[in-house]
Amino acid sequence: MKAAVVSKDHSVEIIDKTVRPLEHGEALLSMECCGVCHTDLHVKNGDFGDVTGRTLGHEGIGIVKSVGPGVTSLKAGDRASVAWFFRGCGHCEYCNSGNETLCRSVTNAGYTADGGMAEECIVVADYAVKVPDGLDSAAASSITCAGVTTYKAVKVSNIKPGQWIVIYGLGGLGNLALQYAKNVFNAKVIAVDVNDLQLDFAKESGADLVINSRTDDAAKIIQEQTGGAHAAVVTAVAKAAFNSAVDAVRAGARIVAVGLPSESMSLNIPRLVLDGIEVVGSLVGTRQDLAEAFQFAAEGKVKPTVTLRPLEDINAIFHEMESGKIKGRMVIDFKHKSVR
Repeated sequence: MKAAVVSKDHSVEIIDKTVRPLEHGEALLSMECCGVCHTDLHVKNGDFGDVTGRTLGHEGIGIVKSVGPGVTSLKAGDRASVAWFFRGCGHCEYCNSGNETLCRSVTNAGYTADGGMAEECIVVADYAVKVPDGLDSAAASSITCAGVTTYKAVKVSNIKPGQWIVIYGLGGLGNLALQYAKNVFNAKVIAVDVNDLQLDFAKESGADLVINSRTDDAAKIIQEQTGGAHAAVVTAVAKAAFNSAVDAVRAGARIVAVGLPSESMSLNIPRLVLDGIEVVGSLVGTRQDLAEAFQFAAEGKVKPTVTLRPLEDINAIFHEMESGKIKGRMVIDFKHKSVR
């Protein structure tokens, strides 16, 4: 099979790779598509350590081709996911308390296990989430990472219908956060970005207020027009966005950190204490979160913007990603003849 693997020079090679026999509890997927995430770029570049030879991809959707011994959760013909949360230990305090993504022995697809950017992929059957009927595979691929990550972030923000939530960063993650906040949680959404094109896209997606923080003081405008947001989700990777979020919310608000800037936040600790503001981190989502995120997308409440590309475009896609030229999600299409 063809697979996109990390090479020694931090680029990606497309090679022929042999699939090993299935072990107990595993299933083999014939991949339909796999989205390209910014995390894939970090893995390729060795930012998380050297993983030369690893097959990339954690936004995959495939059809079950065969199952190994002991598998009861999947059968041949099912559509299932290859997600960043590939497997937990299954027995620690996190796995047993609904916080399985915090498992200290977690395995991640496309990083510590071969991922879905290949014509075939082995998954742990109990950790591969079925895709509901009516949800296109390319759209579902974005939900496996960007979608479930932002759904979970909005979910843990504790936002209520009719309340104001501000989203910093309206790229591939932020636009989905906007849609979940607006169409699932029925919140009023403020979109903050430095890119007018992303803000125009946010307007089209239903944002109630858009602010370009490059030219305007976002926190000041939000306080003046709304009295302060009830919650904030920060998908941007700039320190300034996190600092602005603290100033943009009202007393008792919760700020959910999703983006991973290299710098530390300059938290206004007296304000956090005196106004009871919470700052929490949110990491992808559990299998249950993914099942819920899939279902809302199947109902048409969330519509990822995707562009199908052949596997041979993978290095070009990473160059476009580094240049900030990507709108929505690039998705590798394994059904396309050019990849055969």
